[in-house]
Amino acid sequence: MATAKIKAKTKAERAKLAKVSGESATHSAIKQELIAAGKVLVAEGQDDFTRGHISFRLPDRPGLFFMKPHSIGLDEITMQNILTIDLEGNVVAGAARRHSEVYIHSEIFKVRSDVNCVIHTHPTYSIALSATGRPLKCLSQPGALFYDALGVYADTINLIRTTSMGMGVARALGSGRGVLLKNHGVVVTGASIAEAVIGTIMLENGAKIQLITEAAGEYAPEFPRADIENLKRDISRPEQFQINFDYLARRVKRRG
Repeated sequence: MATAKIKAKTKAERAKLAKVSGESATHSAIKQELIAAGKVLVAEGQDDFTRGHISFRLPDRPGLFFMKPHSIGLDEITMQNILTIDLEGNVVAGAARRHSEVYIHSEIFKVRSDVNCVIHTHPTYSIALSATGRPLKCLSQPGALFYDALGVYADTINLIRTTSMGMGVARALGSGRGVLLKNHGVVVTGASIAEAVIGTIMLENGAKIQLITEAAGEYAPEFPRADIENLKRDISRPEQFQINFDYLARRVKRRG
C-alpha cells in the first residue's frame, strides 16, 4: 500500500513537473517571438525613441500578459526585461519600469478574448491620416485588411494613462482590428504576434498610399464591397501573417 502511494505521488509530481516545464517552454517561445517582433517593428520604421509597446496574453493564464518595459526601444526587448502584468495593470513579475500606457493593453484584453497581442506605435503616415479626420479607404491591398475594422479614438492627444482612457480605446476598437489614436498613433491587435505585427505594418502602408493618392488629386472609386471583402478574407489567413512575419524576422537577422 505504501509503495503504491509513493508511486502515485511520484507520478503526480512528474506530471506536475512536466506541466511546469511545458509552460516554461511556451513562455520562453512567446518571449523570443516578442523580441523578434520588436526588431521587426523597428526595421519597418515603427519606432519613436523608446515609445511604443507590444504585449501578449499568456495562453495558460489569460488574466496575465507579457509586455515590453519602459525606457527601452522596441529592438531592446530581452528575455530578462519583459514584464508580466495583470489585467489591472499591476506588474506581477519583472523588475523593469512599466509603461504608463499599460491600460491600452489591459482594457483591450478584458473585453476581447479573441485578442492575444496588442501593439501601440507612432507611425508617421497613420498619424498624419488620423489628423485629417478622414477614414482609411481601400485604395490599396493593405487598406483592405482594415476595411470596416478600424476605429478612431479622438478624446485626447495625450498619453493613455488611466483605466478610463484605456476603456475608451477599447470601445473605439470594438470588434475591429485596430484604432487610430487621433494625432497620436495606432493600436493594432491580433490573435498572434505575427498577425498584430503584420497588421501594424500594413496599416501604415495603407495610410501612406492613401495620402499619396489624395495628394495627387482626383482618384477612381474604390472597388465594390464584395470584391474588397474577398481580398480582406484572403489576406487575413493566419498562415499568411506568420509567413510574412517569419520572412521579416529572417531579414532582420541577415542584416545583423
